[in-house]
Amino acid sequence: MTARRPLRAGIIGTGFIGGIHAHAVRASGATLTRVADTSPERAEEAAVRLYADRGAASAQELIESDEVDVVHICTPNHLHAELAEQALAAGKHVICEKPLATTVQDAQRLVDLAAKTDVVTAVPFVYRYYPTVREARARIAAGDAGPLWMLHGSYLQDWLASEADTNWRVDPALGGASRAFADIGVHWCDLMEFTTGHRIVRLTSLMATAFEHRQGGDGPGGMAPVNTEDGATVMFETDRGAAGSVVTSQVSPGRKNRLWFSFDGRTASYVFDQELPDSLWVGGRQENRSVMRGPDTLSPAAAAFATVPAGHPQGYQDCFNAFVGDTYASVTDRAREGAPTFTDGLRAAKITAAVVESAASRSWVEVAA
Repeated sequence: MTARRPLRAGIIGTGFIGGIHAHAVRASGATLTRVADTSPERAEEAAVRLYADRGAASAQELIESDEVDVVHICTPNHLHAELAEQALAAGKHVICEKPLATTVQDAQRLVDLAAKTDVVTAVPFVYRYYPTVREARARIAAGDAGPLWMLHGSYLQDWLASEADTNWRVDPALGGASRAFADIGVHWCDLMEFTTGHRIVRLTSLMATAFEHRQGGDGPGGMAPVNTEDGATVMFETDRGAAGSVVTSQVSPGRKNRLWFSFDGRTASYVFDQELPDSLWVGGRQENRSVMRGPDTLSPAAAAFATVPAGHPQGYQDCFNAFVGDTYASVTDRAREGAPTFTDGLRAAKITAAVVESAASRSWVEVAA
């Protein structure tokens, strides 16, 4: 039997998230053959840092390379749709960072283009890959909680908790009309819909900024006006009759990546905290308990994702490795249940558009199906 050649990956954008992708590529057993950045020189430097075979002269060269099977897009948001479209046209499998696109129209076009091909597409909604999240999903699907009626939580960060902190995401021309919600709120919504099976159908939102100006502009003292939200509060209804809310913030001092949810049914509640991911809190009327992550403590559906021994922390990079592994398995074998695709990226774009519209109109808005 002829051995199957390892998949060959190319990464466009070699910053923080590009490094996370590179680690996951190697963990999957694939080969990182090319990386591209804003210049050939930066690409060659990144190739050494990320253990790639070589740098590409441009994103286009990487996409067209015969030595790249899967294109990973890790650039600023405004470039996602254009690069993803080019990669699809070249017949490449595509993993595109979220947001898939900064408009619903562009996201829909990518989904439609992908449907005309036999390539695999993916968007890194990697929090699906925590074993404790899968355990909550399995218990909810089994009816252990009874009907869910209240779905609530938050995603809080503090990396922009000073007016001296800035990033390309603050600029709507580069990041899109929404910042905090489009960046992290969509993760919470994807996780809620994936875990519970509920889908948001109506919502109302309020956006807020902690700082009117941040450093990095041409104004007095080098300040620039802030035109995207530092945080958002969203109330929603689901297709199964549940009510819910989520608070997102990138200016909550002390919170690094606190993605937290409580999904409450009539007989049980399930609580997950991404900063403490190795346990699932199960609430009951008579007693509460914590289910610890481990191959002998979780249901089979969840235990399959417990890849390190109990008591050894399993975290974000492990989830990313599992996500890329699932995506690559979909290329070489068959689609994996629960693997997020461009369709999930489109769903996030539709929810984001409704949040932006509601905040502007101060009214309830229907979420496009």
